[in-house]
Amino acid sequence: MAIKVLMVDVDGVLIDGRPEDGRHWQTSSEKDFALTAAQLHEGFFAPHWEDIIVGRLGLMERLPAALALIAPHVSPSEFLSYWFDKNSRLSISLLHELALLRSEGIQVYLATNQEHLRASYLMAQLGLAERVDGIFYSAMLRTKKPEADFFTKVQAAVGFKCEEILSIDDSQQNVVAAQEVGWQTMRWTTDSSPAILRSLIANLNY
Repeated sequence: MAIKVLMVDVDGVLIDGRPEDGRHWQTSSEKDFALTAAQLHEGFFAPHWEDIIVGRLGLMERLPAALALIAPHVSPSEFLSYWFDKNSRLSISLLHELALLRSEGIQVYLATNQEHLRASYLMAQLGLAERVDGIFYSAMLRTKKPEADFFTKVQAAVGFKCEEILSIDDSQQNVVAAQEVGWQTMRWTTDSSPAILRSLIANLNY
């Protein structure tokens, strides 16, 4: 059975950290904003992110109040611009390979845990809408990886058989979850490359 569609994770696969060095986007938040990663976690991500990432709450429903407590000198718009721009280093080599695969008739979608605003940023500001056939993300689907419902909803939307779908993800949990619903999978690591991806597809299509 030939692979007909790729489901590509974003963070850790297609995007890897800060444009200037690939480090985590929060690396310089204390220097730039006097806001530590620990403060962000305790004041925003820990209490609110689970609801935001699956669309129960909007990001801007919780971020302004959280910043008012932990960093009142930082505006929500300033913080979002910093966050999104500092977490945007694209893998040009992988994008090139995905373009070649699309030219050969394989569809390519982003399949990712994101909230609405960053999903829009990825497609519009980073220009990924021109490079993929679409995006499936957790806040839109109201479920997230590695929950089985995420994968079944995506599969229903594209209409392909499970064995015709190849998921590329850096999370072992997500890889196992995709395998459990019958998808083909590739675990993306620091040693992975477009050449390895092409070889895997060739083997699966043999």
